[in-house]
Amino acid sequence: MKNWNEYVIAESLDQVKNSFLDSMGTSHFIAGGTDLLLEIQQGRRTPYHRLVDVNQIPELKNLISNDKTMFIGAAVPVSIITKSDLVMKNAMAISEATGLIGGPQVRNVATLGGNVAHALPAADGMIALVAMDAKVRIFSNGMVEDRPILSLFKGPGESTLLGNELIIGFLITNLQPGEGSAFRRIMRPQGVALPILNCAVWIKRDHEFIKDIRIVFGPSGPVPSRAVGVEMELRNEEFSLENLDKAINAIRSTVKFRTSQRRATLEYRYELAQDLLKQVVNSAWERTW
Repeated sequence: MKNWNEYVIAESLDQVKNSFLDSMGTSHFIAGGTDLLLEIQQGRRTPYHRLVDVNQIPELKNLISNDKTMFIGAAVPVSIITKSDLVMKNAMAISEATGLIGGPQVRNVATLGGNVAHALPAADGMIALVAMDAKVRIFSNGMVEDRPILSLFKGPGESTLLGNELIIGFLITNLQPGEGSAFRRIMRPQGVALPILNCAVWIKRDHEFIKDIRIVFGPSGPVPSRAVGVEMELRNEEFSLENLDKAINAIRSTVKFRTSQRRATLEYRYELAQDLLKQVVNSAWERTW
């Protein structure tokens, strides 16, 4: 069985729109294809009539910054994002997260757009983008609009994007003085493994106080979400071991982990989350200087 009948290379957003209007059957966007093609081959997705390759669209390949925001194009390979001085300067959590996606060969073709559109609740790049409060730039019905990243998720592997909607890229507010971010991941110690648990943190400090903070664990439910209850224990509080312990204690009552046969038990994840949170918060705090 063929994985597709037609393969179209789009060179502009207008061509993207026309490719879907003219399609005789189902169509799907493809950039790196590291998840999509594997799922088709394994029978977890029905083969598509048409695949629309978006790698040649200039807007999706940009990695740029202005005075206020950084833009990461949806089709920029994650290996480039990981090593980008611009990304390391403004969103170290994203650099660290993308550096853990797959192996070196996968990172050379995988994209952040695909990582988000695939909507898996532990996707490393996606978790870091949520911590950075990213906006997602989307091409929809011939128009460009920006949406909050958390609005894109409906369930495990299921996004709110319509079939003809394309992620153009991600907007992240440039790092300001007193801000820092970090990402860590725990996985089984063999080859390229699924994360047992990951965590991304963004912090804004005011002298020795945490003025604001965003914390995201993955997976912590069917869709990504912020650990709001844990954040509340640290926001507007002095950075101290005592307050960090309070935040750690809040994990069990406010973060909803579950047992996964392929990854870890619920109880093991709660134990790991305590040390993981401490590591990531400390790392983000050190970067606020």
